[in-house]
Amino acid sequence: QHYAAGSSRTIVQVNGWRIALMVCYDLRFPVWARNVGGEYDVLLYVANWPQQRSMAWKTLLQARAIENQCYVAGVNRVGADAKGNQYSGDSSLFGPMGDPIWQCTGTEAVYTATLNKEHLQQVRTSLPFLKDADRFLLL
Repeated sequence: QHYAAGSSRTIVQVNGWRIALMVCYDLRFPVWARNVGGEYDVLLYVANWPQQRSMAWKTLLQARAIENQCYVAGVNRVGADAKGNQYSGDSSLFGPMGDPIWQCTGTEAVYTATLNKEHLQQVRTSLPFLKDADRFLLL
């Protein structure tokens, strides 16, 4: 009634960074996030991911960073909703090798990070996996 599936991806440019915008449900579909030819530098997920599935949230964020050779930021809510579902946050930032840069559990937080474009390019140059990725038609 309130939401519909998207039909295209949104990639915005901010200060020279190409950022792919995603919502929580998108995290479960790696083809939707496929970084074809390095078309983006950062994946940003905004979510309402429940605490009972926090392990999947953290693992899939890290996996998207590794497989797409990009920075991944996951911003998740904390607290409880009107139905009593609990949210532990687990907001995170991962580097292009899947290395955790920042993680926050159980509390609201504001965090500022400086991403390193040279590091990103070095990872993509030294491990050129993106050029060998399967091509999927994204409608």
